Amino acid sequence: MITSAPAVDTERLSLRAYTPADLAESFAMWSDPEVTRYVGGKPSTHEEVWSRLIRYAGHWALLGFGYWVVRETATGRFVGDVGLADFKRDLEPSFNGSPEAGWVLAPWSHGKGYATEATRAALAWAEANLGAPRTVCMIDVGNTASMRVAEKCGFREWRRASYKGASAVLFER
Repeated sequence: MITSAPAVDTERLSLRAYTPADLAESFAMWSDPEVTRYVGGKPSTHEEVWSRLIRYAGHWALLGFGYWVVRETATGRFVGDVGLADFKRDLEPSFNGSPEAGWVLAPWSHGKGYATEATRAALAWAEANLGAPRTVCMIDVGNTASMRVAEKCGFREWRRASYKGASAVLFER
């Protein structure tokens, strides 16, 4: 089993394992209200972001898949997070057991196609290494930009649901 995020490269991006050195840039992204508008609805604290990075590493250690830190290859600039998880969400209908794709990018990188490029790379890695019969994702009903990314990556709407009081669209591929 893979216990740490393998390196994955695309034309413009590098996906790597998170390290403690990535905390400051990750915190800057996750504490931005624009970023968290559709993901939890409130900026994250430093402690919450640290817990998120630990959870990402734990996914790799326990499940053999997880999240990567994404950087521009040419500049090394922090772009965001992309990956797969099994968060064991309290959600009906449940999709526990299916890798759940997710992506969150720093505002400066929005509109450049980076979310689609990084997510396609993560999904290609998953197809080559996990053999999961399906992959899912959950997106707030107001997040039309993420819905476009999901559709470009081959996801199709499966159901509508409520998660932690917010309306969400569940996708699968």
